[in-house]
Amino acid sequence: ELSGGYAQTTNNRMEMLALIEGLKALTRPCRVQVWTDSRYLHDGLTKGWLRKWQHNGWQTAAKKPVKNKDLWQELAALVAKHHVDLHWVRGHSGDTENERCDVLAKNAAKRPGLPPDTGMNG
Repeated sequence: ELSGGYAQTTNNRMEMLALIEGLKALTRPCRVQVWTDSRYLHDGLTKGWLRKWQHNGWQTAAKKPVKNKDLWQELAALVAKHHVDLHWVRGHSGDTENERCDVLAKNAAKRPGLPPDTGMNG
């Protein structure tokens, strides 16, 4: 189990960072099954949003800058190294692994001295 966090960040950024850190922990290209309760993360990868943002110079369809560009760029590089199958699960619905992740996230968020999320404003 891996867990951690930043002070002054968002849930979306932490959901993304969880996948990034999990993929970074792999020592070789792998087929990875990921369950997430984050629609933002799930849809960004499975509905082609990431590819569109890359193609459009990191702008949304509304011609606005993509939020969390730093993490999306890092995630793009990592998912290119692995075969990632993303599955969505409803949060707080009794899924054992999802509930465990929630406990880990809450405990990590309570740790004293968390560093600031320097990518928040970038």
